[in-house]
Amino acid sequence: MITKVVDENSISIIAEDSDDLLNLRRIIKEGDRVIGDTTRVLKQERDYSRPDKGKRVKVRIALVAEKISLDGVLDRLRIAGTILESNNEAVPHGSHHSFTLKIGDEATIFKKRWAPIEKRLLESNNNQTGFVLVAIDTADCGVGRLKGTHLEFFPNIYSGSGGKRYKTNFNIEKFFEQVQKSVSSAKKDNDSIIIFGPGETKRRFSNFLQKSRGFQGLRIHVVEGIDSGGEDGIFTFTKSQTMKEIMFGSKLAKVSSIIDKVMILANKKSRKFSMGFEETFMANQMGAVDSMVFSDKAIQENNEQQIIDLLNDAEVKGVKIYSVDATTDIGLRVTGLGGIVSLLRYPIET
Repeated sequence: MITKVVDENSISIIAEDSDDLLNLRRIIKEGDRVIGDTTRVLKQERDYSRPDKGKRVKVRIALVAEKISLDGVLDRLRIAGTILESNNEAVPHGSHHSFTLKIGDEATIFKKRWAPIEKRLLESNNNQTGFVLVAIDTADCGVGRLKGTHLEFFPNIYSGSGGKRYKTNFNIEKFFEQVQKSVSSAKKDNDSIIIFGPGETKRRFSNFLQKSRGFQGLRIHVVEGIDSGGEDGIFTFTKSQTMKEIMFGSKLAKVSSIIDKVMILANKKSRKFSMGFEETFMANQMGAVDSMVFSDKAIQENNEQQIIDLLNDAEVKGVKIYSVDATTDIGLRVTGLGGIVSLLRYPIET
């Protein structure tokens, strides 16, 4: 999340991913003032005539938040409340309005007092390293960017090498140039690049990339043991032990380790883990939770405010909290386990 402190009460933000929107849902409370851009239909009423359908115009408003909610897929945050100020005199103060924050939108949050947990949540994703994943073969190449536990895919690139008619005129350098352009569009500052796939194509592409303009000096890793290209190769990599080793310390690797430990404890019939909202809520009330992982299912299938309250209470108690989504196998596994799981400091009886 991009943040800028305006004064001791106001902070401007730009959400960069769905994790940022979730953190904003945990930060913005009823009674806070939120300033942002929105659209509103303005109707002109004339004497002795019906009002027209109105014209939708862009306005900047400040409202007092009354209801905050996430949509079903966690990529939009809806804030509803009463308008205090606007930059258009046709927008009546005191009327109700709601606007939606999306990834890339800018807003300013005003609070009478910022709690330490709220400031921590604003900065929690700022130090996460991104990884550009390249699953390449002579036939095709899949490119994705992994930040935190969210995986964004870019269009597959096909070399055209398949079939007899291409064998004589196939130029792998042209294919590499196409892949390089895709990697350039996916890469952000300080990202690492991880290349894998069957055969020696991955090494040839790594050498090509290191000689390309703008890629000298970047962290480029070539990984063995992933024998698939395209999107399948990327999914295979994110489920592999190799991923945990090369991305040690990353959010996805930590979450993967937590889920593996939960499954081991479940097989041993240990009570040092919780599964589902009710068990996790009770364990948190007892102060037993060490780390917690939840998916969007936990928010969709339970009372949203109860989940937000649980997360914030656990954060205050020092619990390590990780959110996941359905873009990775880990997210699907957490969803299959009831949407929320935790490792406990000591066993509890349910």
